[in-house]
Amino acid sequence: MYSSIIRDIKAKYGSRLAILGHHYQSDAIIGHTDLKGDSLELARQIDKLQAEYIVFCGVHFMAESAAILRKERQRIFIPDSSAGCVMANMAPADLVEFILKRILKETGKKIIPLAYVNTPAAVKAVCGNYDGSVCTSANAVTMMKWALERGDGVLFLPDKNLAMNTADKLGLSAGSRCELDIRGGGMNVDMKAAAKSRLLMWPGLCPIHQRFKVNQIEEFRRRYPDALVAVHPECPPELVQAADADGSTSFLIKFVEQAPSGATIVVGTETNLVNRLDAIHHDKKVIPLGISFCSNMAKITEKNLAELLQNIENASEEDVEDDIRIPARKALERMLEACA
Repeated sequence: MYSSIIRDIKAKYGSRLAILGHHYQSDAIIGHTDLKGDSLELARQIDKLQAEYIVFCGVHFMAESAAILRKERQRIFIPDSSAGCVMANMAPADLVEFILKRILKETGKKIIPLAYVNTPAAVKAVCGNYDGSVCTSANAVTMMKWALERGDGVLFLPDKNLAMNTADKLGLSAGSRCELDIRGGGMNVDMKAAAKSRLLMWPGLCPIHQRFKVNQIEEFRRRYPDALVAVHPECPPELVQAADADGSTSFLIKFVEQAPSGATIVVGTETNLVNRLDAIHHDKKVIPLGISFCSNMAKITEKNLAELLQNIENASEEDVEDDIRIPARKALERMLEACA
């Protein structure tokens, strides 16, 4: 029933409506999208879209990013605004700014804040206000290098796993990194360690990717000695090191596509995407490293998508106040320019 409602409304609005979906959405939702991709791909598309109504099927920070980058006449919607991100909630903007100010003042160093896209708009605004930018898992290496070239060090937040995996790729020594202790309202930060480090890491993580373990890879290698293993860089560093490759969701999709026919590929990321890859590639066996669904992504359903579309003229849209939107847009645009 809901599927036919969605199709009818899409036909009615035509090019005035665009539905965007992240790769971690269910097959039912992906089937209705006009564009699907990872965070970077979808962010790049906002400026190109001519649609008046843009519906973002993903989690809330993605819809916020679209609202920051939208044209004046465009309206951004999400079927369920409670679809949040556990990792994004680990870096409150007030605490980020307080700690950044302390580090700048007490170390005397120019620290460039670099926020993973999985953050609230207010955190992106802090980055925009302090000469920083944003990154995704697809461009983290490019953007960390960009930030290192512009200051004495980088404050990377909120994902410590992505920070460490990116630092490994750039050859940053373990001694040049420190994980911040953000407890005590930011008063527990070791300023001596911060002053000596080029990479300051916020202690956040993604529960979806954190739950994968090295022994799961070892078990699959015993069962399938020729299997290829690819994981997302939000996974712990020891897991990334045990895999054959790591990268963003777009990278993982291409990795499976380019694997030889008959290959067995074990993929460590959100299970909706892995199951979809297995269904698409009939000549390959694509296996999830472990079962790990994102409950927030699952909040977007055909039911609430259909209900939103039925009332889209009067629905509550996503918007960001100018005091946050303007600096947050600056941070996002720096990323898009650096990765053009």
